[in-house]
Parts: sequence; C-alpha cells; structure tokens
Amino acid sequence: MKILLSGCNGGMGKTISSLVAERDDMEIVAGFDSSQSPDSPFTVYTELEDVQEKIDAIIDFSHFSAFDKIVDFAEDKKIPLVMATTGLSQTDEDRLKELSKSIPVFRTANMSIGVNVLLGLVSQAEKMLQGFDIEIIEKHHNKKVDAPSGTALMLANAINESAAEKFTFTYGREGTSAKRQDKELGIHAVRGGTIAGEHTVLYAGDDENIEIKHTATSKKVFAKGAVEAARYIAVQKNGLYDMKKMLGL
Repeated sequence: MKILLSGCNGGMGKTISSLVAERDDMEIVAGFDSSQSPDSPFTVYTELEDVQEKIDAIIDFSHFSAFDKIVDFAEDKKIPLVMATTGLSQTDEDRLKELSKSIPVFRTANMSIGVNVLLGLVSQAEKMLQGFDIEIIEKHHNKKVDAPSGTALMLANAINESAAEKFTFTYGREGTSAKRQDKELGIHAVRGGTIAGEHTVLYAGDDENIEIKHTATSKKVFAKGAVEAARYIAVQKNGLYDMKKMLGL
C-alpha cells in the first residue's frame, strides 16, 4: 500500500514516517510539505501537482491552511483521504462531507483509540448525571496553534448530542460577570511544555465531583491511529468514516 503523507516534515509527520518504516504492508512513497527535507527517505513535494507516484491513500496531518490544496488533490485524483488535521472550520467540515460522495474520507479530530472510548463514556455520563455542571479542560504542548482542541470540541458535541437540553459553550472565563449560567459548558485550553495531549471532563455536582480523563504520553498514539485509518479507508466505498466506524464502537 502506497501512502502520500501531507505534513511529512512536522512532528506528527515524522512520527508517522517512523511507524510506517517498521511495517511491511505499506510504505510512504511521497510527502507534501511547505519545505524540503534533505534527509527524507522519500520525495517531498512543495506542490501537489508535481506528485508523480501512484498513491493508494493520503494521510493529512499538516496545518489547516493547506486544507484546500489537499482536498482538491484528493478529489481530482480520486484518492482515499485520511484528514487528521485539526482547526478546521465548519465550511471545511461541510466540504469533507460533500467530498465523501465521490471518494472515501476518514475524518476525526483525534486518532487515539482511548479518546474515542472517552467519547462514549461522556455520552453515557450525561444521561446519568443530570444537574451536574460540566467543564472540559484540555492541555497541549506550547506549539499547538488552535484552541480549543478539536478533541475538546468533539467531547462537548458528544455531550450535547446526549443532552435533553443543549448546552451553550463558554470558552474560558474572565472579568467580574463570569458567574456560571444554567446549561453552560465550559471549555478551557492550557498550553505549555511538551504535553502530547490531555483531556479531562469534570462533572461537578452538589458535594461530589466526577472526572473522566484521557492522557496521551506521546504522539505515537495518534500516529498509530492515522496509519490504521489509512489501511482501513483505502478499501472502503465512497463515504464519510470515523474512528467509531473503524473500531465498530
């Protein structure tokens, strides 16, 4: 299986490259990035129209600013796409849905298996913890550009989908008029050091608190998920897929 890796020179791209190099069922035959890499074991292109290799699937773990280029290329060449980049707009998400009518598209804001189990847990908790105040706290490294994380938004949306009454999202708080409102869900972003990713969902009730937490200790959990997603999406029919479908959750 032949992979085009978008964002190959970034931290996640290098981690994915290392994982694929250990496998015998796939290889990265080309990369796409804004800069060349002299020590890359495969050709790195700065323009997608220059790609000559046969590609079975694309893994995009780059920057949301490259979204249109990747999607245009996948659509034109009819290549299955794993879109793992975060920070996409609603317009971008809508375009992926439209794209999935013509090619297989795998889309998730978090490639970790554990995080996707967490999504199921918070959905169940919302049904059983009526009246509890809910806060989501996410922590990432100091180089992450988007906030809140795509995973934090996934968690918030999963809670809302299970809620009898929808929550209003509040992104951080400040000032002297920041008292919590009814049906408010707080989402808070922490940035520092080399934190790979940590998400805590806090349920605060009268005299008792419950926390559901997932911690990624390295980027390998996301890279592994992206590689498995590429193997999965390459043999699917046109449509929009995610981790829940792949894992049968």
